[in-house]
Amino acid sequence: MNRKLLAVGGVAVLLLAGVGGAFVAGLGPFQAESSGEDISGFPTETAPDDTATADDGSDADGGAASTPPFAFTVDAIEQCGRTCRDVTSTLTNQQNSTAEDITVYTRIYAGNATDGGDVVWEGSEGVGTLEAEESYTTTRRVDLSFGDAYAIERADGWITVRTTVETADRSVTLSDQRKVA
Repeated sequence: MNRKLLAVGGVAVLLLAGVGGAFVAGLGPFQAESSGEDISGFPTETAPDDTATADDGSDADGGAASTPPFAFTVDAIEQCGRTCRDVTSTLTNQQNSTAEDITVYTRIYAGNATDGGDVVWEGSEGVGTLEAEESYTTTRRVDLSFGDAYAIERADGWITVRTTVETADRSVTLSDQRKVA
């Protein structure tokens, strides 16, 4: 009887260890809902273009760059579950000309920096064309695994959001840090 009890206890410990490991790693039923995209060569992997200018140092209209070509704002964050948020954001073309073939790539890291930080979510959105001063607003679901939420908790509740806006003629990367927990 004691051997059976010991064997059952051992199996229970192994099962709990496996489930606990999956929970922390975000695997199995604890896995985050992905953005549904297969993103290879994610453009936010490189250092941000802090100048936000064309290759020749000018803005899209040929003048000195004074205003970033795009503004990206988070308008609302609504809770949709314990580790889920619906995030509404707006991209505004601040140029005096039309921007074409726009795709926005976003990557969220646990912590204040993207070097060595844990990527907890990524996604992209095709925007198409924005006329001068026109805006595009969308809501995306950010659903994290418990392991990703734990990574943010380990980073004192801080995240870094890196967004790259690619157009037919330029690429601009914007970064923002937020305390979310």
